[in-house]
Amino acid sequence: MSTERVETIVIGGGQAGLAMSYHLGRLGGEHLVLERGKVAERWRSERWDSLHFQSPNWNMNLPGWSRMTADPDADPDAFAPLREVTDYIERYAATIRAPMRTQSAALSVTRRPASRLLQVQTDGTLYLAHTVVVATGPYQIPRATPSLGGTVFELHSTRYRNPMQLPAGAVLVVGSGNSGVQIAEELCRAHRRVFLSVSSHERIRRRYRGKDCIWWLITTGSADSTLSEWKGARLSRLMTGVDGGHDIDLRRLAAEGIVLIGRVKAAENGKIAIADDLASSMAHGEESLKAFTRRCEDAVRAQHLDLPPPDPSADPLPDPPELRTPIRNLDLAREGINSVIWANGAHADFSWIDLPVFGQSPESKRAPVHQRGVTSEAGLYFLGLPWLHKWKSAFLFGADEDAAYLAENIVSPKRS
Repeated sequence: MSTERVETIVIGGGQAGLAMSYHLGRLGGEHLVLERGKVAERWRSERWDSLHFQSPNWNMNLPGWSRMTADPDADPDAFAPLREVTDYIERYAATIRAPMRTQSAALSVTRRPASRLLQVQTDGTLYLAHTVVVATGPYQIPRATPSLGGTVFELHSTRYRNPMQLPAGAVLVVGSGNSGVQIAEELCRAHRRVFLSVSSHERIRRRYRGKDCIWWLITTGSADSTLSEWKGARLSRLMTGVDGGHDIDLRRLAAEGIVLIGRVKAAENGKIAIADDLASSMAHGEESLKAFTRRCEDAVRAQHLDLPPPDPSADPLPDPPELRTPIRNLDLAREGINSVIWANGAHADFSWIDLPVFGQSPESKRAPVHQRGVTSEAGLYFLGLPWLHKWKSAFLFGADEDAAYLAENIVSPKRS
């Protein structure tokens, strides 16, 4: 076991860790980035094959080298497929010359006894550092699921790759965040019978008045809202970058053949109890769509935006039959459901950090207590978490601002 001293260790080689590397390098801060796998490992190993980036190319921005700088011939309004996302992040790491060690997972972070140094343990090396930035992201452990029993094929959405991965038969997708609805849509188009368990969600228009929804989130100030300023719910907004990008309407999915059910309450011996909340979840989604449109129109008036008029309203799609006659129980065998995909989200795992900086999240998980990524433990910082500072903090284009702020906090005191 070797020991190395480095001024700053950045744990995580995705967009947040690389943005941190850029700003530390810009300020002359000695550092090393540790990545458990390859560059952008989570994009490589925990996403499905057909995934496209949720923002247009013009908004794929990391500090100092945007996607449009890297590929000036790319369509700025197109949505990059997964391979182009990982390619961009990998090229970014090379372009900024990030000092990295891949295949080097951090196993623990502790305070060195009787010292101001922090120590980061990996398989082969113990790193001693004045500063550690944890940029591993917020989603490592899938949320708990009820036991279905029997021979049903189950997997979490982070392990789903494509329809060919699943045995023949119908599929139940549990969860209607972006992952759940996109996977359900793909399976339906692959001619699978699909049941979608709908949870609380928000809707958004992929394009409105000729502009993408991300443009509107920036223009209306929503992307720069802090948690204390945020007016809406903290829920997934249903959209996709597939096929040129579109918003996702559950009524359209139902019209295409997907069977909508409420939230899964319990499961036993292949039988599932369903909550009577499908109508309320869909109603909340519709209200959030109206609220989004109102915010856009308020911005048009306040900022005197010269934009095309709204598209004419299409005839509303009919209510799916499950709204009139809700499904309250689901027998997997009777419905021919041989696969269940749990798209119910994940939470962070910081069990490997043995320092007194954690409280409890609403899910009773260890959550770091911080102010804009700065903790009470000297030298320990977090980056890339939802609402680290603003709504955009957990997204690729939000990493720049947060990393720049932390880099100044890390490097500036050492200059004085």
